[in-house]
Amino acid sequence: MNKYIVFRSQKPLSSFHMDKRALAVILVLFLVLALGIVLSIGIGSVHISVPDVLRSLVGMGESAHQIVVLNLRLPRIVAAVIVGAALAVSGAILQALVRNPLASPDLIGTTTGATAAAVAFISFTNGAFSIHWLPLVALVGGFFSASLTYMAAWRRGISPLRMALIGVSISSAMSALTVFFMIAGPLHLANQALGWMTGTIYGTSWEHVFVLLPWVSGFLLLTFLQIRYLNIQELGDDMAKGAGVNVEKKRLTLIAISVALASAAVGIAGGISFVGLMAPHMARKLVGTGYGSLLPASAILGGMFVLLADLIARTLFVPLDIPAGVFTATIGAPFFMYLLYKSRNR
Repeated sequence: MNKYIVFRSQKPLSSFHMDKRALAVILVLFLVLALGIVLSIGIGSVHISVPDVLRSLVGMGESAHQIVVLNLRLPRIVAAVIVGAALAVSGAILQALVRNPLASPDLIGTTTGATAAAVAFISFTNGAFSIHWLPLVALVGGFFSASLTYMAAWRRGISPLRMALIGVSISSAMSALTVFFMIAGPLHLANQALGWMTGTIYGTSWEHVFVLLPWVSGFLLLTFLQIRYLNIQELGDDMAKGAGVNVEKKRLTLIAISVALASAAVGIAGGISFVGLMAPHMARKLVGTGYGSLLPASAILGGMFVLLADLIARTLFVPLDIPAGVFTATIGAPFFMYLLYKSRNR
């Protein structure tokens, strides 16, 4: 009995396989995420029971509950899940391209470039432009820093190791620029910029969700169409070329998708760190290394991770709303050290 499920399409051309056990794990993860969303909606300064949450979601709850559920908590929770999924898939793509388990959107300067552009926008426009331009500004910053990394690493092709090393340098430069923009801007905006840099979903509305959802959904779909190229990239450039793959073209396409996902997430939620590093690692432990199952598992785990961080952020120190990025960094930094320790002899 075949233990794999094969997915194929001719238009657009795409194919990948998924282990049946991995599919079962993904379904369980999805159910856990759905349960987490319902529970998270009910938890807060105003407690709402699960039955009341469900009634409010279908428009049959009390008016006060529906306002809290549909207007205040649900858009923030949906945004947290989308942001987490985007960062996780972006990290999974980079780990395949760089063939480095420590790769994340920070590695090629994507998130730091997006953050630097957004902080400059906050500091120097002084409210002259709508804050809803922030995602576009972050996207431009992310693409700019990733392009610098790619061009600096190019030498008759791209070496994953060279791109990683140059990416770290570009990321450090963008972090320094971010600090400069904060200091150079008006003092009354520095606090806003600092909170946004740390990573927060506070104040997210349905308008933010409707801006983010089509963008992330479109690039997640493009990622799934590239699964077979992600699988073969991990085998090395020579193997990929031997299989007839235009390595540089596919690598550039996948880097662009990764940058678009990470920058869009940063544009809405700020500099939430370590999600793109941790979620793919957790997914590998659960579903294996095939990207047909790794990508959806990473997306779900990334959404769960940011959802949990945001829940803790808005409930632990009520009435204060702590940036969710504080809690992702609190967990992510020890996790990064653990990965470094594990790979010390490789």
